[in-house]
Amino acid sequence: MSVNCYIGFGSNIEPRIKSINHAVKRLSSHDQIDVVKMSTMIETPAVGGPTRQNDYFNGAAQIQTTLSPHELLLVLLQIENDMGRVRLEKWGPRIIDLDLLLYGDEIVDLPELKIPHPLMHERSFVLSPMAEIAPHVIHPVLSLTMQTLLEQMEVA
Repeated sequence: MSVNCYIGFGSNIEPRIKSINHAVKRLSSHDQIDVVKMSTMIETPAVGGPTRQNDYFNGAAQIQTTLSPHELLLVLLQIENDMGRVRLEKWGPRIIDLDLLLYGDEIVDLPELKIPHPLMHERSFVLSPMAEIAPHVIHPVLSLTMQTLLEQMEVA
């Protein structure tokens, strides 16, 4: 059975847009993943991590998959590795970042996998693209829509 999921993506090492497009193409070429909808890419300053990083291009994609959450995570990590992602420091610069934001309405709290993404509701660079492509999708822990979470962040 196919599950509706959301993936966040970002890149702040050139060629940023080309890297994101390549990662999405890799996702769509997987026989158990269907990329349904893509947000527009937004350019944002780096949040957290080392200072003086390049700005990011960020966005989100709606996918449908028959993969389990763990299997999907492994696919995302493999794409990152294949594209040359190196994890030298937390929130450091990256050629590609693929985050599993939501997997249906499931809640997973394991050391290696947390769904929904534990910081998505605190990051406008995640909520803005999510509100664009899925404004009425409900955060399974907070019981608020993506649009409401974004509006609350903008008011604060």
